Order: sequence, then C-alpha cells, then structure tokens
Amino acid sequence: MKDFNVKFEESLPFNFFELSLSEIARQGAQQMLKLALEVEIEDFINSNKNEKTGDGIRRIVRNGYHQERSIQTGVGELNVIIPRSRDREKNPMEKKEFQSGIVPRYLRRSKDIEELIPLLYLKGISSGDFSEVLSKLVGREVSLSSNTVGRLKKEWLTEYGDWNKRDLSSKKYAYWWVDGVYFNVRLEEEKSCVLIIMGATEEGHKELVAIETGFRESELGWKEILLSLNERGLEEGPKLAIGDGALGFWKALKQIYPDTRQQRCWVHRTRNVLDKLPKSLQKEAKTRIHNIYLAPTRKEAEKAFNRFIALYEAKYPKAVECLLKTKEETMAFFDFPAEHWRHIRSTNPIESTFSTVRLRTYKTRGCCSKESLLSMVFKIVQTAQKKWQRIHCHNIIPLVLKGAKYFDGVRHAA
Repeated sequence: MKDFNVKFEESLPFNFFELSLSEIARQGAQQMLKLALEVEIEDFINSNKNEKTGDGIRRIVRNGYHQERSIQTGVGELNVIIPRSRDREKNPMEKKEFQSGIVPRYLRRSKDIEELIPLLYLKGISSGDFSEVLSKLVGREVSLSSNTVGRLKKEWLTEYGDWNKRDLSSKKYAYWWVDGVYFNVRLEEEKSCVLIIMGATEEGHKELVAIETGFRESELGWKEILLSLNERGLEEGPKLAIGDGALGFWKALKQIYPDTRQQRCWVHRTRNVLDKLPKSLQKEAKTRIHNIYLAPTRKEAEKAFNRFIALYEAKYPKAVECLLKTKEETMAFFDFPAEHWRHIRSTNPIESTFSTVRLRTYKTRGCCSKESLLSMVFKIVQTAQKKWQRIHCHNIIPLVLKGAKYFDGVRHAA
C-alpha cells in the first residue's frame, strides 16, 4: 500500500484529473454554444424588430427550438439545440428564417479542438480571439460582432459579481486549500495572479470559496479576501488551511482567522528542496522526502527527517534548510484524521484543476482587465466543481468541525 501511495502522489498534480478535465472541457464547450446561440437569435430578432405584417404586428418572433442533435468534436459528443424563429409573412418568397452562423444546419462533425478546450472562456477575452475559438469549434469561419461578445462577457461578469457577494453565514469549512495561480494572459497590473480558496464543506464536498486577483500573492491581497469572507458572515475559519509556504496568505490568516491551523503543501516543498540538489541526486532525495510525509506516525516522520538531514546537510545545506523551514507546519496533518491525509498534505485540488488551464493558455494580443479574467476563470471553475472528488470518509468531518482531538490520525477518546 505504501508503494502505491508513493506512485500515486508522484503523479500529482500532472495527470490526476485528466479524465475529469476531458469531461469539463466537453461541458464547457456545450455551455458556451448554448449561450452563444441564444445571443445570436436574439440579435437576429432585434435586427428585424421593425418588420411588421399587414395587420401591424411584429413579423419575426421566437418559436422554440429545433430538435436536438449532436456534433462530434475532439473532446467528445456535444448536444446542441438550435433556437428557432417564426416569420408571420404570408408570402413564402419573402419569409426570413433564423440560421445560425455558429452551428450550420447540416454540421455533424467539427475539427479537432483538443488544443482549444477548456480555455473557451479565457480565449474569449478579446472579441477577435472569441471568434477564432468558435471558428475552431465548429470547423468553419464564424464572425461575431463585438456587441455580441460584449454581452456574453457581461453576463458572466454579472454572475461572478453576484456570487462574490453571496451570504456565507450558514457556511462551515473543515479544510481550505489556497494558492495563487498565474495565467499566460497579460493583466493591467504586472505580476498579478488569481488568488483562489477552495473549501471542504460539512458534507465533504469541495467548493470554490473565493477567487480574486492579487499582486504577487501578497499579504494585503489575501487579507482583503479574508476580510470580505468574514464580513459576509463566515465568522469561523477552517480547522486547517493547506498552501505553499511562500504565500502572503499565512500572515493574513493569523489576523482574521487566528485559530486555523497551518499545513504547508508537501508537493511545493518537495519541488523546492529538489531544486537545490543536483539532478543526479533528485530521484533518491524525492523518495526520502516521501518517506517523511507518508510515514504512519509523527515519530516515524521525525526519523525520516533526521536521516535526510544527516545525509545531505554537509554538502547541500540549502536543501536541508528548505526542508526544515516551517517544519511544524508541514507536520500538522498528523493531528487530523488519517482518512483525510490524502487530501490535506498538498494543494492538489487546486493544482489539478488549473494545471491544464495554465498549460494551454495563450497570451492575448492586448491587456485584459482583472474583471474579465476573473469572470472567465470563475466559469471554468464553476464547471469543474461538479467533478471535484468528495472528501474520503466525509462522515467524520462533523467531528473535525467540533474540535475532536487526533493523534497520528487516530481519534483520542474523550
């Protein structure tokens, strides 16, 4: 079992959610098509709103939908329902009919779009890119007006704004995962990134708690986010927060939610230590680090710590110093249920969701606003959230929330 755990965690965060991301891509494309088609027919009807019949009533109106059909794409089958219009003109030669420029009437298969999805929303930051994205999706040139694109983005921005003001007084989180995610899009402010908090609810579901832009993952940016959560009713922080040691989040956390325990991410810590060692030693050193955080008890972990120090301290003091930095915070998970260790030793829930997004993001030609980026990323996460893995043994989360004491992952009797 230990060997399996090592191999499993070695694969993180690169391909853990690969299959889920494929489904995320498919759902994202389908949702985008639905929104774009609705805007397209609305524009068609509005452009003909002055057309009247002999009786003085509007000629062209909405008339439901055509029968659902499917389109084969590089990420699977998309179900499409094309809106339909009705023209009350009696002369059949003069009748007008809505025909989608996005999905032609007889389209059944699109070109391969694996390189495109799931960044449909992020590529829509500029109207030029948006048309390019939809053209690749349907396999032919699609021209959308800037007004159409602007209305779509406005709709997403409104949705994000409403979500970002939601009441949190009924929420309780056992765990938080926090990270600063950099995208290859140029923001108005240099070194800006997207600050993300994911949380584990009382029922064990993972959900997005907060998403905002921040400057270099600074304390001030994180403090603003935490204050907003607190002001909207989240009076208590999580029992444990997991994140990279470099984040300004930790200083902000102490000010707003001082009772929350801190757990440094072992994936980040391992990378940082290995960067300070020669490549010839990295494979062996990685195994020795695994022996620390995969140990069954804190005592065994301490032994593995000491062995690492004894072996590398003389020749590679910087690597040892990096490993020992905030040592206690890297061992906090031992005071929580062993059933949850797989979830709380690293920020993998965030890494898994965004690794593919970051790899496939292309720089836009212009500089985008933080509001545009946030609304696009919010839509991606909103779709991904449906596929997030539920916490293992979620039935014991209420015990964690009540402050039950654990030693080496085992609950202490009251």
